[in-house]
Amino acid sequence: DLGNTVVVVEHDEETIRTADYVIDMGPGAGIHGGQIVAQGTPQEIMKSDQSLTGLYLRRERTISLPKRHRPPKKFLTILEASENNLKGITVKIPLGLFTCITGVSGSGKSTLVLEVLYKNLAQQLYYAHARSGACKAILGVAEIDKVINIDQSPIGRTPRSNPATYTGLFTYIRDLFAQVPESRMRGYKAGRYSFNVKGGRCEACQGDGLIKIEMHFLPDVYVTCEVCKGKRYSRETLEIKYKDKNIADVLDMTVDQALTFFEHIPHIRAKLLTLRDVGLGYIHLGQSATTLSGGEAQRVKLSKELSRRATGRTLYILDEPTTGLHFADIQKLLDVLNCLVDAGNTVVVIEHNLDVVKNADWIIDLGPEGGNRGGEVVAVGTPEEICRHPRSYTGQYLQKALST
Repeated sequence: DLGNTVVVVEHDEETIRTADYVIDMGPGAGIHGGQIVAQGTPQEIMKSDQSLTGLYLRRERTISLPKRHRPPKKFLTILEASENNLKGITVKIPLGLFTCITGVSGSGKSTLVLEVLYKNLAQQLYYAHARSGACKAILGVAEIDKVINIDQSPIGRTPRSNPATYTGLFTYIRDLFAQVPESRMRGYKAGRYSFNVKGGRCEACQGDGLIKIEMHFLPDVYVTCEVCKGKRYSRETLEIKYKDKNIADVLDMTVDQALTFFEHIPHIRAKLLTLRDVGLGYIHLGQSATTLSGGEAQRVKLSKELSRRATGRTLYILDEPTTGLHFADIQKLLDVLNCLVDAGNTVVVIEHNLDVVKNADWIIDLGPEGGNRGGEVVAVGTPEEICRHPRSYTGQYLQKALST
């Protein structure tokens, strides 16, 4: 209103609907994107047949509701939590279900889940030394064997970290190249195909594919290595090929391309399938961790958990996992979280997004306000039960979400 221009990168439906002008990028992600699919007012976006965002805005596509709610049987009970603004509350979290912790900003959600629950469990299960949030006790810990906080922090802080190394997929690929007849004839072992150790890597860039130029008083600049041309490996290593592709070619493949290439190798295919299942079919196997968004990094971590042999006794914690996710990505995230629950695990999510909240088996609503006026349990139960609660702000908005 003051005559300024505001440009916002956003997925939130209310924000998109209230914008004066929308530019929709796509049609897909990664190599499948980079084009303007539609632009104009929100109403014009809704009329576009090419826009995935438009399909969700006009309700032609929606984030599906579960057919049934799984009833709670056993509980993990936090007794008298009193960290920060928590008012000595006792909270029962159902085991083996998908639970959402909701409430206005500052109501105590992160304190309860990350400071009290996660840090106390980490102390008991892993003997962690970090100071934990104040509570009298946590009952039912014997029912779980692991607690994992899947956040949006990077999977690595250097160009060497990538989805293939993080998920353990690269170990299998290196073993495969070590079994190629030419490789065995030359005496190359799996270590030859690692860019973290001397031997097969390009020594000019030490396997980074990039040279870091330190700029005084300015951020460091990375330029492509002139010796290996960004391929990370020595010429001799790149001479070894599997199905006409060398190790650098494989790292340059997307997950979808690699699935076709390795379709007859079960252990590699299984890891790739979990990456595709979390909606990351477009990322490159060797893509630098520093180029992945927070949402992508979180989904790489989820895919790693999906590929583990399930014990059915793991507690997964996610703090606002929908940050930076499109409607279509939220649907994929929900599918993954439900896969973890179907395997017997417990998923606890701190969330404001109503599409996620309405899909939960159980909701714990904190509040009623933020800061000193929060820290209490306002309502507990299924989404339908929360809707009927007169003091719950979440319930008021959830009622609208369940009716659309």
